[in-house]
Amino acid sequence: MRKIDTKCVQSGYQPKNGEARILPIYQSTTFKYSSTEQMGRLFDLEESGYFYTRLANPTNDAVAAKIADLEGGVAGMLTSSGQAACFYSIFNICEAGDHFVCSSSIYGGTFNLFGVTMKKLGIDVTFVDPDASDEELDSAFRPNTKALFGETIANPALVVLDIEKFARVAHRHGVPLIVDNTFATPVNCRPIEWGADIVVHSTTKYMDGHATSVGGAIVDSGNFDWDAHSDKFPGLTTPDESYHGVVYTERFGKAAYITKATATLMRDLGSIPSPQNAFLLNLGLETLALRMRKHCENAAKVAEYLNGSDKISWVSFSGLKGDKYYELAQKYLPCGSCGVISFGVKGGRENAVKFMDSLKLAAIVTHVADARTSVLHPASHTHRQMNDEELAAAGVTPDLIRFSVGIEDADDIIDDIRQALDKI
Repeated sequence: MRKIDTKCVQSGYQPKNGEARILPIYQSTTFKYSSTEQMGRLFDLEESGYFYTRLANPTNDAVAAKIADLEGGVAGMLTSSGQAACFYSIFNICEAGDHFVCSSSIYGGTFNLFGVTMKKLGIDVTFVDPDASDEELDSAFRPNTKALFGETIANPALVVLDIEKFARVAHRHGVPLIVDNTFATPVNCRPIEWGADIVVHSTTKYMDGHATSVGGAIVDSGNFDWDAHSDKFPGLTTPDESYHGVVYTERFGKAAYITKATATLMRDLGSIPSPQNAFLLNLGLETLALRMRKHCENAAKVAEYLNGSDKISWVSFSGLKGDKYYELAQKYLPCGSCGVISFGVKGGRENAVKFMDSLKLAAIVTHVADARTSVLHPASHTHRQMNDEELAAAGVTPDLIRFSVGIEDADDIIDDIRQALDKI
């Protein structure tokens, strides 16, 4: 079994003799065939191959295969954004009249997607406290519940999900656990090893690493037995008339979930990444393990500095001893969590804004988790669509600053924080 550093570089694409050493960019919408019959077999899912990039592309597939290998899954697919990945992960098994349960501590865009937009499609959601007991989580389930969703490390509250607990509850109710592993990445946590069934990513963040390409990914563990709960998941276990009656679990086995997502959702909704973006993502993945170590090392130093400052009211970073989620992080993230720190500046929102505006190295951007240090005020930016009650449930206070520590020299980052704090 190859180690994660090797997989980051080597997985997904293996050139044959005389082929390009680096993954090629198949920048083509379509692929030529000399036989009408063969093209028909491709459309009927009776044969694998490439015929239209909206459904499959060699560059995209190679990168998806790498991410699946990093996560320990059986199959993966790329999407045009992390939002698309989250949407597809649920919509692949839910339809109008269905329901799913979700941790309340998730990214603001995902909260709005699940709590507002998907409700317009007739799919209901119940948000639960990620720290809730088994019994409290059980009470959120209904007969029509189809999934349980959470984030390994919540953005921006940095709540660490108890994956084993969530998996135990999900499986007790016969549904899969879907985990967004964006902040931890498979370098620091592989949720499938703790019982998660499906893993999603915003590859825009650490996986890309350079803020060049928006993208997402879905990985299926292949472990969830859809047939054992066939009444809940007819889309996977009964004939699909849009593909001449194919039953995905019968024909594709452990790859049923990803095959259906590609064959139906990507076919009909088309949220594909360009092959060029997949190529850039792959370049980022090759250095992911190296970068995550530097991010975590720098973040630990910055968190210690902030924790010792008399101008900081609180610091949330699971690598700090005494942090509420320190013990869970030691269990699920023993090599480090991520490079993101949340903290509050004394004096509330006014001083938080003044602090951010005084930073010189760290940039105020609507982004997080790339090589450059960046900062954001979630209540004013990423989560501004939420009301006060929803902000509180998501762990977002008015004074919360999300600080994404880059891979610059840690002393330079701390010096920038120090001079900004001196101005308040």
